[in-house]
Amino acid sequence: MTDIFIDGGRTLLGSDLIETSLQIAGGEITSLGSESARGALGLDASDLLVLPGIVDLHGDAFERQLMPRPGVDFPVDVALADSDRQAIANGITTVFHGTTWSWEPGLRGAENARGLLDAIETLRPQLAADTRFHLRQETYNLDAEDEITQWLADGRVDLLAFNDHMDLVSMKKPQKRARMVERTGLSGEAFDHLVESVMSRADEVPASIARLAHAARIAGVPTLSHDDESPAMRSDFRALGVAIAEFPINEETAKAAAAAGDFIVFGAPNVVRGGSHTGWTKASDMIAKGLCSILASDYYYPAQLLAAFRLVADGILPLPDAWALISSAPAAAAGLKDRGVLAEGRRADVLLVDDSVAMRPRIVAVIANGRLVHLADAGRLLHASVAPRRAVAAA
Repeated sequence: MTDIFIDGGRTLLGSDLIETSLQIAGGEITSLGSESARGALGLDASDLLVLPGIVDLHGDAFERQLMPRPGVDFPVDVALADSDRQAIANGITTVFHGTTWSWEPGLRGAENARGLLDAIETLRPQLAADTRFHLRQETYNLDAEDEITQWLADGRVDLLAFNDHMDLVSMKKPQKRARMVERTGLSGEAFDHLVESVMSRADEVPASIARLAHAARIAGVPTLSHDDESPAMRSDFRALGVAIAEFPINEETAKAAAAAGDFIVFGAPNVVRGGSHTGWTKASDMIAKGLCSILASDYYYPAQLLAAFRLVADGILPLPDAWALISSAPAAAAGLKDRGVLAEGRRADVLLVDDSVAMRPRIVAVIANGRLVHLADAGRLLHASVAPRRAVAAA
């Protein structure tokens, strides 16, 4: 593995931006403010920001690579490789692919969930981003419980979320229901029969959730509840050890989660677009009120990077705090103590970012686990030893 020396740059160290250098060796940050080692690959970071790699707890944009149009499938390995390139180019060095295993067939059915898990495990050594499996279990998917329990015991699941999208099948939401039917490949009549069968077992769902939450705790896998509707719902999940509230749908629930010290996840696209596409909670308002601790890419890989800089431009947070929402906080929620900040001994996931255009940051270089995996400006390569820069507070 090639040693890397990053010369200069406004480097995020704790809550401060400091003009300094970084030395990387063996996949770790080995020193700060040091002189370039002989033989190291040099990168000129002058006038750039040097930031920790982005950690994405919840992203399902890869589904568009799997099925870019309804009924049009592409091989899983091709889809994952393309998703990896997109994630890295947008600064995401740790990615949790949010894979839904539902009671419905098709894109979110059992066959795809198994195939994705197998493909991630097989391809992981070839992918630039640290690629992990976030299993989104539809709680009415009762027949999957035993298999998921075994996956947890075998260490194959990195995050487990509890989802309940049964409300989407209601005729009160015809557009969402139509998309769901189209995704399954079933006729409308066959879909209705399936829903009726699934709903007939509703009384079994709470016990299944409790058993899976227990299995996750035993396996040391962090768990999330999705679209919490009320403080009571959040409290029920918290009692099961589910410490991450993912997309609470109202402020009351977010306040209850924050008061209890839960991690609270909202979607970065919500910030970038200025609101939720569903008409629910506005993420930037929640952030301003201290009711959001993590931003996830959700369905759009560029969103985390863009959201952090929009929060700065809008005067909601300074950059160190905005960046924590997409780096140190998600790393902590996932139990990844080796990343999310730039410090000696930490995993070398490092971004060089050009912030010269407001709200349009540009990724210049990405280092993932000590390897240079993306470079947008070859002129930043240093071909000779350079003098060390003195560490000073960035302007």
